Amino acid sequence: MVGEKEMSAAKREILKRVRDAIGQAEPPVLPLRNYRQGGVVSVEDFIEKLIDYNAGVYRCSPDAIAGMVAHAMDTRGKWSLLIPAGFPAAWLPAGRDFIRDLGLDYAMIDRSEGALTACTAAISMTGTIILSHSETEGRRALTLIPDYHLCIVHANQIVETVPEGIRRLRDLQTRPITTISGPSATADIEMTRIKGVHGPRTLDVILVE
Repeated sequence: MVGEKEMSAAKREILKRVRDAIGQAEPPVLPLRNYRQGGVVSVEDFIEKLIDYNAGVYRCSPDAIAGMVAHAMDTRGKWSLLIPAGFPAAWLPAGRDFIRDLGLDYAMIDRSEGALTACTAAISMTGTIILSHSETEGRRALTLIPDYHLCIVHANQIVETVPEGIRRLRDLQTRPITTISGPSATADIEMTRIKGVHGPRTLDVILVE
């Protein structure tokens, strides 16, 4: 049998031969990719992407958020939603049941009809919503476990490109980030599309302009 020392010596010899064969040339310097860093925000492009992803889209003014939340819930047949601890009470319609997440266990979150949250930013080029899980957005479990997510996005939170969206997160330090591009879906090797594997199967967005 070949001992450990002999194996180590053989390995060093092989690596030496490889280095001698390829020489000591410096690795090539690859040019930096010139990504577009910004642009003109298009709310319509953002909406078009959401619709392409099979997300529901509602539009309203700032003083009509509560009414639109009620309308979106009625459309989906929802009576009760979970909300983050710091979600604004002014955005909640009367006559519905909203449960604040003050430490709900995963089983209760799973049994819920869905979750209602705000967001940190959105990207029109990709139709992506960014959550940084603030007091109005809730912890990750709140937006990953339920089968339905209703998210409020203000028009002034929308940027055009991904680099702009990343820059919006610059001051958030170690806060966890979730990016959402439509309802959760995946496909197996036979390209069978399955929804709800990694998050909600149904996403609705209220765009506040």
